[in-house]
Amino acid sequence: MTIESKTPYTLYTAATPNGWKASISLEELGVPYTVVPIQLAENEQKQDWFLKLNPNGRIPVLVDHEQSDFALFESGALMLYLAERHGLSGDPTPWLPEAPRERSLVVQWLMFQMSAVGPMMGQANVFHRYAPEKMPWAIERYQRESRRLFEVLDRRLAEAEYLAGDYSIADVATWSWTHTARWSGVDSTGLQHLARWHDSIKVRPAV
Repeated sequence: MTIESKTPYTLYTAATPNGWKASISLEELGVPYTVVPIQLAENEQKQDWFLKLNPNGRIPVLVDHEQSDFALFESGALMLYLAERHGLSGDPTPWLPEAPRERSLVVQWLMFQMSAVGPMMGQANVFHRYAPEKMPWAIERYQRESRRLFEVLDRRLAEAEYLAGDYSIADVATWSWTHTARWSGVDSTGLQHLARWHDSIKVRPAV
């Protein structure tokens, strides 16, 4: 499958939290891009042409046509690449700071989403929504762990407006997952700082 794009980027994606991470990033940056919807239910992401872009057969994939059709997979790596290439247009706050300490803080919270929030909520989704046989222990285990991670975020957001202090790729990555708590069956009640943060992000035009 060959896509001829007149924009700098082509995004192969679907309406999932990881897909949203990529599309919100591009929207925040104001970078023109072409969208190619991937039919996950039809296993389009497992076809040979797609596996050439991402050997793991997952969305999103971003192709940078200005860099010899360089293909990026793994949503966190994709976000880091875009932040380094473009920054955050129109915003005086760097989306990925240059100073080592501030930059590390953004990357730490991005990795927290990648290693903890995403995997735990993903498993909550599987057992709560999709498993052919209901397994109460597994459902409760992943929902409980997701709630614990939400409490970690809430404590952080009690002391900072955004996860790394200023709005960054860490917020986009984490919001893309946590705002789907109801779908995962995760209880987010009583987390007022997390709720404030959710509301502040969802009204951004790019989101």
